[in-house]
Amino acid sequence: MIDLISPRPVWQVPAETVNAIRDALGPGWDVVEVRSPAVSDGDGALGSDEAVRAAHGAELYMGWGVPVGVARSAAGTLRWAHSAAAGVRGSLSPEFRATGAALTSSRGLYAEPMADWVLAAIAFFARGFCHAVRAQREHRWAKDDFTDGTVRTRELADVRVGVVGLGGVGRAVARRCHALGMEVRAIRRRPGRRPPRGVRWVGGPDDLARLARESDVLVLAAPHTPDTERLVDDRLLAELPEGALIVNVARGVLIDEAAVLRHLDGRLGGCAFDAFADEPLPDRHPFWDHPRVLVTPHVSGVSARYWEREQALIVENVRRYLAGKRLRNLVNPRVGY
Repeated sequence: MIDLISPRPVWQVPAETVNAIRDALGPGWDVVEVRSPAVSDGDGALGSDEAVRAAHGAELYMGWGVPVGVARSAAGTLRWAHSAAAGVRGSLSPEFRATGAALTSSRGLYAEPMADWVLAAIAFFARGFCHAVRAQREHRWAKDDFTDGTVRTRELADVRVGVVGLGGVGRAVARRCHALGMEVRAIRRRPGRRPPRGVRWVGGPDDLARLARESDVLVLAAPHTPDTERLVDDRLLAELPEGALIVNVARGVLIDEAAVLRHLDGRLGGCAFDAFADEPLPDRHPFWDHPRVLVTPHVSGVSARYWEREQALIVENVRRYLAGKRLRNLVNPRVGY
């Protein structure tokens, strides 16, 4: 069952991808394509009426997360579900867990454009573009601001970057920053023995405060789990150096937004956020008008190459499923990703 008709054109599954999935499954499979739009903003929903009906008796499901209604309808037959989203917290409902089906995600497929976004955000603040944009709106030639020290600028090679979460996105961020001469440090759930190339050290969750102290830019690229919720709070913000920047391409709930606003009035240099606790960002939220906050509407992963990567992953996993092999991007329900 293919439930990938998004109301957003960039996430609309191409016909060639559907055909590639059919071809990979072979003639013995009945492939049903749901035509009702699915909710592609997020990682799980209730599911359209058409999807719920079509899921009855389904063995395989491919959608934007696993809707609760689909999980209920496919109970007893579902063996594997694939989410075209990277996050899976919304898919791990009690209804889905009860099916006992395997779940795979699209983690890592968004890494390259998201890492590009992070790099652009770092440069935006490091070179004072946030100030230049405001001056442009005012039709003000702000050269004095840049030459009298009012606007603090940095060369990228002088920036220390701390990455929280060293999965596909975090590693792609680290590669880019290292290539431009930035010092990179990171933490992840399981540090391992050797840091990836270009990363000075990799610690575990207990090293978060140390990472903050040694980072001019703190990049959030970790999944949303109970352990990462509100990870950036008053205590952590107090550990950051004066003028530090926070960049978030993870989930908005990793950040205590009220605490961030308090610290923006003090030592915090700025924030570049692509995800928020409430989306769309409420009209009266202070982030909209704050002079040192860059807001984008959860689009850091948008890329013209998305379906090229998604199709390759799905087709590879279809072949693995039919051969009884371990699937790529298999989700561990216990840890939540």
